[in-house]
Amino acid sequence: MDPTNVGNPNYYHRVVDCQWACPAHTNVPEYIRMIAQGKFTEAYLLNRESNVFPGILGRTCDRPCEPACRRGRVDGKPVAICRLKRVAADNRGEVRHLLPTAPVEKNGKKIACIGAGPASLTVANDLVPIGYDVTIFEKLPRPGGLMRINIPAFRLPEQVLDEEIGYITDMGVDVRYNTPVHSLETLLNDGGFDAVFVGSGAPKGKELDIPGRHETDQIFIGIEWLESIHFGHVDSVGKRVLIIGVGNTAMDCCRSAKRLGATDVKVIARKTRKYFKASPWELEDAEEERVEILENLQPVRFIIENGTLTGMEFDRFTSTETPSGLKQEILGREVIPCDTVVLAIGQDNAFPFIERNIGLEFGKWDMPVVDKTTFMSTRAGVFFGGDAAFGPANIIWAVEHGHQAAISIHNYCNAVPLTTRPPLGMTLTSTKMGLHEWAYSNDYSPVQRQKMIHVELPLRFQSMTMEVEKGFTAEQARAEVERCLNCDVQTHFIDSLCIECDACIDICPVDCLSIAPNGDEAQLRTRLRVPADNLEQPLFVSGGLKQTRRVMLKDENVCLHCGLCAERCPTYAWDMRKYVLQLPYAGAATNDSGLTGQGLGRLTVGADFRP
Repeated sequence: MDPTNVGNPNYYHRVVDCQWACPAHTNVPEYIRMIAQGKFTEAYLLNRESNVFPGILGRTCDRPCEPACRRGRVDGKPVAICRLKRVAADNRGEVRHLLPTAPVEKNGKKIACIGAGPASLTVANDLVPIGYDVTIFEKLPRPGGLMRINIPAFRLPEQVLDEEIGYITDMGVDVRYNTPVHSLETLLNDGGFDAVFVGSGAPKGKELDIPGRHETDQIFIGIEWLESIHFGHVDSVGKRVLIIGVGNTAMDCCRSAKRLGATDVKVIARKTRKYFKASPWELEDAEEERVEILENLQPVRFIIENGTLTGMEFDRFTSTETPSGLKQEILGREVIPCDTVVLAIGQDNAFPFIERNIGLEFGKWDMPVVDKTTFMSTRAGVFFGGDAAFGPANIIWAVEHGHQAAISIHNYCNAVPLTTRPPLGMTLTSTKMGLHEWAYSNDYSPVQRQKMIHVELPLRFQSMTMEVEKGFTAEQARAEVERCLNCDVQTHFIDSLCIECDACIDICPVDCLSIAPNGDEAQLRTRLRVPADNLEQPLFVSGGLKQTRRVMLKDENVCLHCGLCAERCPTYAWDMRKYVLQLPYAGAATNDSGLTGQGLGRLTVGADFRP
């Protein structure tokens, strides 16, 4: 193999598992270290640079970073990354004076955003500070989209939404509430906008067309029902409630039903728990609130007696795992009594405002054809993001779509090819402070993952707005931050300094290092002391060592970043260097601030921020 090119920003980026897995590539280890140092405001700002909504996502994120966390490969429990994000948000100081502001002199370009959800808000967040006039058209009276109307306040308090959305709208965004867009063609022809971003979400709940569906008024569509609860149109529910579906929306529905007075709430799943779409912690929270989750049931009909819903009939299955997947066979029928049914079986996109003759193509599932890199549709100047682009996902994906679409919009307005993406950057800085001292905590903490404290059950049902999770205490936060393995502090090897003494190999606690003859990758993966069998993680290969021309090998998958190799090395061939990924945002290539690096460039626009 050729020597590994550690100068490629993506090499070490991939080793920082949490940051690599995060759609917005938030610098997780760095903000955790800031929390450990009590620098909550700095940690919040670093979060906000990439994910835009730290307080919101610290409560609601789907946490793709946590399954990837290296700590999970050590003791089975990843670092509580999401909940530490909330620690930074809840304990931050005043940040408004540190955030970007709109420049006095604008660039003359006008951008329209349809919908005030997370994707559109991110586009505004990125474009307003570099001189764009951004107008958001929102059909509801308040911003936030499905973050506001479909995530109950007991999970996401309204104050958190208002603060973080306000940081963006207060930059000088023109938000037009109660103003739905009825015609994209009219907006394009008569609005005077240079580009349009569609961030209208996936606002249509899926139907269940079985007998009895339209014979009662006690059957609801999940996302519409949650919206009605939010606006106060629904304040009660039947005592016996069935929730059909087992995604995160279903979990919000069943927990909301408990707060509206339901005493018997059941969630109905077509398959077994392995196939549930809801996040594991959402399922746990629902079951803690005594919601019953029933598996292997498929709706057959609603039972209506004299115009009143009395139950549902289901096919009951038996499920068996086979090499080709889940095999299900019908055992018989079952009737479950109920007074109310909520359908939470998925969401669809709806684009009634987009004419089909304006050069904007639609493809499978009647979705717009959108480029997955540039986020532009087949109609030049019309961009999509969030759920409106590729179907329902989650908030953090919507944020990343917004960042990338903003880059494309900036390119489009400046006649730069949309495929010209600003490059990633990186820095590597030694953390060595002394013979056995490093500028990070490299001791392994055996502490177990901290458990979130919840409001007592009787209290949480008294109000729709009482937040269930209390957040980590100071003691819990101190314990949890020490569980981070600092995966961004890289074991950096200089082959010309190596004398092949094997000291690093002897001391490595996980046997991830070896010196061996070179060969192809399949051969080298077997020549480590413990074979490197995870092909998803890279294998580090040095240049030929000067004494024997063998190569240093490292299995990046199991390394703990403990720094013992660097401490033991007598020639400093190994060093522990902090890696910082420099993410590009809209206008990065033309930013005259002179500042580079994640957490600095855009934060300092119009602000005096010295971390």
